[in-house]
Amino acid sequence: MPLPKRRHSKTRRDKRRANWKASKPEVTECSNCGQPKRPHRACASCGYYNGRSIFLPREA
Repeated sequence: MPLPKRRHSKTRRDKRRANWKASKPEVTECSNCGQPKRPHRACASCGYYNGRSIFLPREA
């Protein structure tokens, strides 16, 4: 297995790690109730997905 002949600098290491950023989650509006929800998932507040009722949400 090849090994580096010279040590990589801190700048080179940090440039590589600069792309590891956390991105904020995408949020869309529920077409049934208007609450924010993650895309391609059933709405947690009303239980609808793609115009159909998938589950009945619990009463809080």
